[in-house]
Amino acid sequence: MPSTLVRLGLWSRRGFGRLTPEPFVIAVLLLSLVFVVALLAASGRPDGPSELLLTWHSQAGLWKLLAFTMQASLMLVFGGALATAPAVQRGVVGLVNMAKTGRQLVGLTALVSIGLGVLNWSLSLICGALFARAAGAEARRRGMDLHYPILCAAGYAGLMVWHGGLSGTAPLKATTAADMTEIVGPQLAAKVGAIPLDLSLFGELNLVVTGGLLLLGPLLFMALTPADGDDPSPRVIDDATADTGTLADDSLESPAQDWLTKLERSRAITMLLVLPMTVALGISLGRHGIGRIGLNTVNLTLWILALLLHQRPDRFLAACGHAIKSCTGIFILFPLYAGIMGLLTSSGLSAELAHTFAQTGSEWFSTVTFFSAGLLNLFVPSGGGQWAIQGPILLSAALERGLSPADVMMAMAYGDQWTNMLQPFWAVPLLAITGVRARDIVGYCVLWMAAGGLWMVLCLRLLAS
Repeated sequence: MPSTLVRLGLWSRRGFGRLTPEPFVIAVLLLSLVFVVALLAASGRPDGPSELLLTWHSQAGLWKLLAFTMQASLMLVFGGALATAPAVQRGVVGLVNMAKTGRQLVGLTALVSIGLGVLNWSLSLICGALFARAAGAEARRRGMDLHYPILCAAGYAGLMVWHGGLSGTAPLKATTAADMTEIVGPQLAAKVGAIPLDLSLFGELNLVVTGGLLLLGPLLFMALTPADGDDPSPRVIDDATADTGTLADDSLESPAQDWLTKLERSRAITMLLVLPMTVALGISLGRHGIGRIGLNTVNLTLWILALLLHQRPDRFLAACGHAIKSCTGIFILFPLYAGIMGLLTSSGLSAELAHTFAQTGSEWFSTVTFFSAGLLNLFVPSGGGQWAIQGPILLSAALERGLSPADVMMAMAYGDQWTNMLQPFWAVPLLAITGVRARDIVGYCVLWMAAGGLWMVLCLRLLAS
């Protein structure tokens, strides 16, 4: 007889699966909603509609995230190429083999994703998805009676801890006076001062919140997984997704016929690129530390590892060609969300929303900040963007109420990461890698969001000052 949590998980995946459209449809509906509200807000100005359309179709709108779109696409390509390397496949299979049952496999996937989320959000996003795919392939090989999408949801779980981890945008952007001035202006920055990491990421509140999520996530996903034979509709990974595109061994390839072919297969060519890349990476890490790793650093690391493990240029290029097919969603969806962010910012709607929530009294201020950040994240899926919008308003309100700026900032960070479980913007890379649809994982993500949200609110009520 399945447990209550297992039955809840089965009900949630069926119910939300019937109600959740594809990410493209969600993005278009959100854009339409924001555009209508922005038009109403600008109705008093004769040039309001035309200005909104110009803003939407500008560098501050649709095209704002072009650099980020390229970064995210490269992350998928290099991460996918890395995953096809035989050494990586053997290592992942070895780790996956530590799990003896379907429940253990799901819990291990969640632990990998959340643990990487504490280190760096982009590592969690790409490696969590790759691990989920490998775990799904191994589960099929063993004949496990397991629903593959729950592995994919577990692989996405780390995106609900990232802002309390070492790559959290708001905490890292608050550590220096210069960064604080950039976000909140010189007058407020002088009043608040820099917020050191020992008050934010390494403060009591965050250690309890993030440490608790690290334990809660794997346990919850294991509890949601039916025992072998109890799942009424198990689903294995499909052939196309399970095939990682590993290239043939040297022994199966035709011998090089001329010097050009030999050059294209030369490991020396690979090393000519790897050596300067590795030196540059080492200098960057030495100067900035792991806490300030960004997408460019992650991409460079993935690029180096993929080159090293494939060894030959032709193998590396073939692996990248196989992986690039997964970038379609990023190319289409990211400009739409950039347009939504541009409309919200230029119309003043995002600031007005933040001001409204900031009127809350002291006792509930951190909790309301959490929920307001979660709501805003559905429309502005960017930690840095939210900090720029909400930071000045929240810190000013915190000073007026005698509250800890660090705790208020972390409340915003928790809300920002919380609704990532509903935000298809960040799920797009995972969906591309794992081959599942948003509707397949949203039921499990909602339950993880509910459990994690309760934990974060409880900690804010008990520990925030």
